[in-house]
Amino acid sequence: MRQRAACLHQPVLIIITLFLMCCCAGCAFVSVPLLAPSLSDLEERTVLGKGDSKILLLDVSGVISEEDQTNPLGMTTDVSPVARIREELEKAKEDRKIKALLLKIDSPGGTVTASDIIYHELQAFKKKTGIPIIVSMMDIAASGGYYIAMAADKIIAHPTTVTGSIGVLTMKFDIQGLMAKIGVEEVTVKSGDMKDFNSIFHTLRPEDQALLQNIIDTLHERFTTIVAESRPGLSQAEVKRLADGRVYTAQQALDLKLIDEIGYLEDGIELAKKAAGISQARVIAYQRPSQPKKTIYARSSAAESTFISSLGSLSNLSCRFWYLWAP
Repeated sequence: MRQRAACLHQPVLIIITLFLMCCCAGCAFVSVPLLAPSLSDLEERTVLGKGDSKILLLDVSGVISEEDQTNPLGMTTDVSPVARIREELEKAKEDRKIKALLLKIDSPGGTVTASDIIYHELQAFKKKTGIPIIVSMMDIAASGGYYIAMAADKIIAHPTTVTGSIGVLTMKFDIQGLMAKIGVEEVTVKSGDMKDFNSIFHTLRPEDQALLQNIIDTLHERFTTIVAESRPGLSQAEVKRLADGRVYTAQQALDLKLIDEIGYLEDGIELAKKAAGISQARVIAYQRPSQPKKTIYARSSAAESTFISSLGSLSNLSCRFWYLWAP
């Protein structure tokens, strides 16, 4: 009986202990869930319209990465944007009533690989199902956000959208001077001269710079090739002329053939109906019970990551390549 009582009190003791730790550290106690919500199966919810046919609304917002979402206590609250898109597409393949996919993008981009995976998953979904994909760009659909839009049959941008930023970057801190000032010396034992070529602990040499530039150029070539293959009326040479990393307004993007139309999300829904050859449809979204999505403008929780949170440690910063607009 005493053992049972002790077990019942353990959660209470944990909560009290965490509260006292925050108080002793001089922290303000904020409303943060102590336990991560259950990552239950996705459920379908109608967010707009009526009818037997369905248009699936997918959401890609925030920085595109393969990092799971966590709360301040480090507990996973949702899978990464990459895993979330894969999960939703797999569920959609089983529903014959889905006639079109509307991808809502509000993202400055993300890592090269995460952006490429989502593009690949969308392409594979379209090839397997024959379902048309329409992209509706919101505030920002730049770099990796524009990259994944290349899987669409049609692209419509909000009148105030900023898009483009076709390019690649990598970043690093050079803290060699700082370490010298505080009397700290870094020592690395390595198997080859280039093993730590992009380390934050030394300045880039010309040969290091050349190696990084070669990788950047290769990834940039892939980006421009995919845009040229996906955008009607644009040659590889024309895309490369546009692909200096700059962003474009919606009207500029339309004039340059980077998008197809300018309009609102509701116009994107109508475009999806037209592409599917239907006049009436319910717009549906997939959600978890703990993450209600009530309107077409609501974001999925997996879309809340930021550039800073995606950078992680300094070691991550020194070795990642990005399709990202980072002003």
